Amino acid sequence: MSQSKNSFRKIGITETALRDAHQSLMATRLRIEDMLPVLEKMDQVGYHSLEVWGGATFDSCMRFLNEDPWERLRVLRKHIKNTKLQMLLRGQNLVGYRHYGDDVVREFVKRAVGNGIDIMRVFDALNDLRNLEVASDQVKREGAHLQMCISYTISPVHTNELFIDIAGKMRDMGADSICIKDMAGLLSPVDADRLVRGIKKETELPVQVHSHYTSGLASMAYYAAIEAGADVVDCAISPFSMRTSQPASESMVAALSGGPFDTGLSLENMIPIADHFKKLRSKYDDLFVKLDGADTNVLIYQIPGGMYSNLVNQLREQSAEHRLDDVLKEVPVVRKAMGYPPLVTPTSQIVGTQATLNVLVGERWKIIPKEVKNYFMGYYGKPPAEVDPEVQAKALGGEEPITCRPGEKIDPELDRARADIAAWITQPEDVLSYVLFPAVAKDFLMRQYSKLNLRDIGLDEVVEEIAYPV
Repeated sequence: MSQSKNSFRKIGITETALRDAHQSLMATRLRIEDMLPVLEKMDQVGYHSLEVWGGATFDSCMRFLNEDPWERLRVLRKHIKNTKLQMLLRGQNLVGYRHYGDDVVREFVKRAVGNGIDIMRVFDALNDLRNLEVASDQVKREGAHLQMCISYTISPVHTNELFIDIAGKMRDMGADSICIKDMAGLLSPVDADRLVRGIKKETELPVQVHSHYTSGLASMAYYAAIEAGADVVDCAISPFSMRTSQPASESMVAALSGGPFDTGLSLENMIPIADHFKKLRSKYDDLFVKLDGADTNVLIYQIPGGMYSNLVNQLREQSAEHRLDDVLKEVPVVRKAMGYPPLVTPTSQIVGTQATLNVLVGERWKIIPKEVKNYFMGYYGKPPAEVDPEVQAKALGGEEPITCRPGEKIDPELDRARADIAAWITQPEDVLSYVLFPAVAKDFLMRQYSKLNLRDIGLDEVVEEIAYPV
């Protein structure tokens, strides 16, 4: 039964334009300079939170944009004074693509909260709760809001009952709220209703729903989830909405206006924000995912927004964009052999890379990357279902997979990293950047160090050339 029409429950909106929307639509290429002109306006809207950091933004800042991700966070915090800042953290993966030592996880959480994060959304790609233990504990120690996250997917082993049970365990681990992270847009209105009701009954915690518009289900799923008791939904300002992103913020505000779930937000306050992002949409048109309308194939292939845009870019770089359909069809085959992992970073990249290799090489499992071997070794956690034993044996070559929490197999990493880059450290956070992305960060930090030295001797023109090379 729906909530009584006489009751009122204000629904929160988390705006994703500064993180997941541009990650899903344009491979995470927004610069801080693109964001600055509109930050104060976004801060005045009254959003539940602004998702601004984490996910692929950390890597992209250094790899593609020549920006310090830590400085980006500090700048965002400086200009956003009234609204909570939210980030996405991949549990023991942090914002990278492998598991890191417990010392790295604790230091990263400490620095992220210290630099401005209020809400930390923590998830594990395999829903292996062992991979959330250290990060979640540190979030609580730092006094930030711990939002523990279910990676939603569909497979023979993933059921609403399983997800509800996971949510209950997350509550026991100290979660302040639960997020249903539907990274591929697979959540139907029927399952949204059942899942939210079940989680609310099991945990009595606030529930937030995150989905992507790829299949066309997201707006319907959001409304069903809200009626079932969801407290917050993730949306994106209209020019950066829909396609492989989230439902439009303005549309959700309008849909709920005047009813028992009114957001209390003003559409008029969102117009200048939409105008700004419309200009950015035009500026980066060549990068945007070219997807018109709903792609119901995602209900079969289960490709999340960020994975889709990255697959397109990877194939384009190999002059093989015409093989996209073949790769999409290969993804479910690889996923089944790997025990049905939810397709979210890093498993989306692992499965996507293997599917791409299978197609481009012309033979399945002829080339098995190190990351795929590590997955079969158990270094990413326990797969949701049994893996294909023949494929696993081929990947491991006689080695035995581990059964313990993967983080237990990783030695402390910070002290060695400090020694490795002692000459280029300009802030404590640089050590974390280096541990997460050694090659990328080392090049970036050397450029940053050179810029500081050049400024010290007054060569500002050379600094600009280094910062923005022609």
